[in-house]
Amino acid sequence: MRTIISLIATLLIGAGVNKAASDEKKVIRISTDSTDLLLQVGDNGRLYQTYLGPKLLHEADTREFDWSRHAATDGAVSRRGWEAYATSGNEDFFEPALGMTHADGNMTTYLYYVDSSSEPVDGGIHTRISLRDNKYPLDVTLNYMAYPKENVIKTWSEISHHEKKPVSLWQYASGMLYFDKGEYWLTEFSGDWAKEAGMSSQQLQFGKKVIDTKLGSRAAMHASPFFEVGLDGPVKEHSGEVLMGTIGWTGNFRFTFEIDNVGNLRVIPGINPYASAYKLDADETFTTPEFIFTLSYDGTSQGSRDLQAWARRYGLKDGDAPRLTLLNNWENTGFKFDENILSGLMKEARQLGVDMFLLDDGWFGNKYPRRNDRAGLGDWEATRDKLPGGIPALVDSARNAGVKFGIWIEPEMVNPKSELYEKHPDWVIEQPDRDTYYYRNQLVLDMSNPKVQDHVFGVVDDILTKNPDVAYFKWDCNSPITNIYSPYQKGNQGNLYIDHVRGIYNVLKRIKEKYPDVPMMLCSGGGARCDYEALKYFTEFWCSDNTDPVERAYIQWGFSQFFPSKAMAAHVTGWNKKTTVKFRTDMASMCRLGFDIGLEKLSPDELAYCRDAVANWKRLSPAIMDGTQYRLVSPYDTNHMAVEYVDGTGNTAVVFAYDLATRFSEKLQRVKLQGLDSAKRYLVKEINLMPGTETRFPQDGKILTGDYLMKIGLDLLSSRQKTSMVVELTAQ
Repeated sequence: MRTIISLIATLLIGAGVNKAASDEKKVIRISTDSTDLLLQVGDNGRLYQTYLGPKLLHEADTREFDWSRHAATDGAVSRRGWEAYATSGNEDFFEPALGMTHADGNMTTYLYYVDSSSEPVDGGIHTRISLRDNKYPLDVTLNYMAYPKENVIKTWSEISHHEKKPVSLWQYASGMLYFDKGEYWLTEFSGDWAKEAGMSSQQLQFGKKVIDTKLGSRAAMHASPFFEVGLDGPVKEHSGEVLMGTIGWTGNFRFTFEIDNVGNLRVIPGINPYASAYKLDADETFTTPEFIFTLSYDGTSQGSRDLQAWARRYGLKDGDAPRLTLLNNWENTGFKFDENILSGLMKEARQLGVDMFLLDDGWFGNKYPRRNDRAGLGDWEATRDKLPGGIPALVDSARNAGVKFGIWIEPEMVNPKSELYEKHPDWVIEQPDRDTYYYRNQLVLDMSNPKVQDHVFGVVDDILTKNPDVAYFKWDCNSPITNIYSPYQKGNQGNLYIDHVRGIYNVLKRIKEKYPDVPMMLCSGGGARCDYEALKYFTEFWCSDNTDPVERAYIQWGFSQFFPSKAMAAHVTGWNKKTTVKFRTDMASMCRLGFDIGLEKLSPDELAYCRDAVANWKRLSPAIMDGTQYRLVSPYDTNHMAVEYVDGTGNTAVVFAYDLATRFSEKLQRVKLQGLDSAKRYLVKEINLMPGTETRFPQDGKILTGDYLMKIGLDLLSSRQKTSMVVELTAQ
């Protein structure tokens, strides 16, 4: 039967090549309201990128490009061009998008155009382009999803074959983009635990620059899955052309930036093929992650606004829904709590005015109770001596206190000291016959195993079946994959890293289908999971365990390049007690607001301030959570930071301004606002003031035009250390 299928596929290959010849010079246009990506079938039947840049006004102009203009002219290599999905083993001398070893051992692939189609989807246009090898029964479909209004394009590929035996994929990019500019400047986002999304820039030179991760799980701990490339100059906030890209993949990713011998740049995003030569059986399809990008012609600020608007509409679970404010117990109690302590904290949550109480780590395990991080992971039953009434009693206490109840889980992980590990050591990623290395005293469950997927789904399903009023999950992931070996994969160890992530998605899809209205926070020892594939199932992610407000200024600035504020969770805690509660709260109020502090540690004035800040945040959430963001003053360029949000009507705006580390006699300039209606008049009012404190804001109470506010600005910054100001503007 497989022989017949292979014969049919071979015949179809010939038909596809003949069709490609008839489609010579065909142009495929992928467009937003601001950007055009043009692909063209060359006279050799292969597909090339001819243009990527500002949208062309005239359709006829899209056919004036010649794919061969990008080719070198030095003899034998003159056939080389900007192939849309370059493959290994042919005349291209640089990094390919696709590399594979066929069943007969041949490592070359040539892809020829077969056909293409476009259809409308929610908010955009989906274009599919079919390519086929002319010697092997191999098919590749390139997918492009363009969102015109948001100026965002997604691209991914689908790889399948009908060879007699499995093939080995050792390179599988989500797409390729080419640029022909004078210079290229890369801004990357990197760090570690408690210093996530730090920004650094460098000029790209000849050769390759690679950003990748090899951690398997908790994959973005060191390198974040997004980047910016300044085209013809360094990346700027308010001017210049910039490519901003991110990949939707919760595992190992790789971005390759390669400048060739004539100064052209190719950008190749995808799964990192490290230790992942993937065995693909006949008639199966390998689907790469979505690469999501925008081209901004007015700096990163505009690019961020486009990505944030796209995310709220299409990239984020419940992107159009409100977010819950909360009180978490972790910084207050750690592992040391019982029902009475938690019941008291729930009453504090109500007193604070937040919507929910969130129970963090330490509530589970009986044979091996979770009294520290060395035991209990995997045994998701409430510890009887701490919580004799179990989760039902906690839900009741929360209801009686007048707040919702949420709970922390880490279902992909296991402690060796657990009943789960004792029963199912074969469910764990762990090397046989070698000493085991433990990261944070735990190991990773093998999510490529369907039985493990059932178990992890069962953790959530059991809690919600027995306790349908549980309103929220904080889903953590504290360990990368160590001791890499899967008992389930046996002879296919190269598939593990990829199938592990796909197994996580299988579980998340099941949860979303059965419990579509339950919000979840994506956490990974801080911000080590922050991608748009995972965020299809999570309403927000935890940016960092570091809640020091000074450090958070940089962390939140970095993440805001690619994510809307409602996707970013921030809590007020006791970190950096040298700063005021006001400063800490004002910093957290830029994102989804939460608290992780005991109210008994607050003075009466501090408590009154926090309650007022929560009420203001809720009242202004249409601007902060769903409005348009303008980054006004960068902490990377100054000793200050200022960020503005404008609601959809243009009638309400909120400005957050922070003095981080001012210097003696530092010159202070007015901050010019953005996004207002020039003709409207706005009442300017400082809010979030401590009780009994008078404002120092010179423009407080004045009514000023939008034109004045955007051209002359406000005196928002001061020479004081670690102070903050929140200003509300209301159209009159």
